[in-house]
Amino acid sequence: RMLMYESKAQREPFDVIDLDPYGSPAPFLDAAVQAVSEGGLLCVTCTDMAVMAGNSAETCYSKSGAVSLKGKFCHEMALRIILHSLDLRANCYQRFVVPLLSVSADFYVRVFVRVFTGQAKVKASASKQALVFHCVGCGSHHLQRLGRATSHGSSFKYSPATGPPVGPTCEFCQQRHQVGGPVWAEPLHDPAFVEGVLAALERSPGRFQTEPRMRGMLSVIAEELSDVPLYYTLDGLSSTIRSNTPSLLQLRSALLHAGFRVSLSHACRNAVKTDAPPAVLWDIMRCWAKLHPVKLERLPDSSPAARILSVEPTLQASFALHEDANPSSRKRGLKRFPENPEAFWGPKARAKPG
Repeated sequence: RMLMYESKAQREPFDVIDLDPYGSPAPFLDAAVQAVSEGGLLCVTCTDMAVMAGNSAETCYSKSGAVSLKGKFCHEMALRIILHSLDLRANCYQRFVVPLLSVSADFYVRVFVRVFTGQAKVKASASKQALVFHCVGCGSHHLQRLGRATSHGSSFKYSPATGPPVGPTCEFCQQRHQVGGPVWAEPLHDPAFVEGVLAALERSPGRFQTEPRMRGMLSVIAEELSDVPLYYTLDGLSSTIRSNTPSLLQLRSALLHAGFRVSLSHACRNAVKTDAPPAVLWDIMRCWAKLHPVKLERLPDSSPAARILSVEPTLQASFALHEDANPSSRKRGLKRFPENPEAFWGPKARAKPG
């Protein structure tokens, strides 16, 4: 379970700390970010997904210093909460973290980060964190950075960020916003490291029993948009407007035809990561609803579906198959999202006395 990372310059393995905290992770993380050597690898596993995924936001704050939200993107948000907590603990000792790989799998999340020391770079940590504004009606989300880093030649000026990015209610469905976070808003993975791990798998075929799963998940991770935090889901978008669900290729094609980037997410089978703003996504769904009519007479006027569909789309979406709509990992038939091995598989409830 331990992953070694070799320096290209020294060709020597760094110190590795593999941490799986139980209960409150605060004292474990505090000690780990101090104990790991300069540039060393810190591996952290968290299995308390009920807390990290938004079921107990107050408990998540007491353990990790961030408020979790119960949204479709909860698994990726759990990864970003852990990275925020790690970076926050490291900053207390003039250190900072650099993520190499962040994985959400089965019933746990696991992150691999390197820890460095540097007072100048610690100052940029505030600009790497963000609050999440999440609409309880349609699920639209927006990020608000905590800090701002402005370059002036070879130096940087750090200042508080301006905001908020949204008003008290959602512009699409007029429902209220929930505020979560702070979360890590920078990339979750190091593309060079991910490609290196994939290359190592190719050099040693048959070494691991879970090699097909590792190759599939790492391939999806390599395809993810690194600069787009969080994601939407196919079923989440369609259920909001009460329509049938477009296929993955149809929605990806519509976004690509509109000039935006799009990718999958390893954290969710139906995820859609895109740099398109929510206004574009709802325009695409309005165009989809015109092709597959929704019975508006059955919807209350105050429902998110009625309010979204009452607006005419400004973008004419095309659902014709785009040449880049089908991702490479899907074309190759890799084992990207493995099924559970058996029914009711996963962590069970704690044993009861007697």
